[in-house]
Amino acid sequence: MKIVAREALTGPLLEIVGDLDYGTAHELREHIAQTPLRAGQRLVLDLSRLEFCDSSGITALIAARNHAVAARADVALAGVPGNTLRILRVVGLDQVFAFHPDARSAIEAAAGPDGAAPAPEEPPGTPGATGRETRESSEGVRQPGQGTW
Repeated sequence: MKIVAREALTGPLLEIVGDLDYGTAHELREHIAQTPLRAGQRLVLDLSRLEFCDSSGITALIAARNHAVAARADVALAGVPGNTLRILRVVGLDQVFAFHPDARSAIEAAAGPDGAAPAPEEPPGTPGATGRETRESSEGVRQPGQGTW
């Protein structure tokens, strides 16, 4: 596996080339752990040249998401090969990751219509993200974004 790192307007862009599997996933996890992220940035993982991804590779992708969430940043997967995309959907990770056809569209989506990076927000699927979690209010009505049950 090879990791090509670049900086985009919206944050780091990592292109993953080759196999992301048991023998290489630790390299991605280590690289991501050393990738600085600021609140509001988007980490884009370009998987368009990914040849194979096993469960260890999926775990490394989840580690990337966790790194982004800890920094109050966002993460997007770009150019996900069809066989990998199918697996990610089957295990429900399409509810966790934003998917884009290519790195450019992932960056443009984060930059917004004026080309500037958006203000910091909670990434989808994190506590406090709009519509993702609810709890009961004193009246017994579920209120969006108010914590867990």
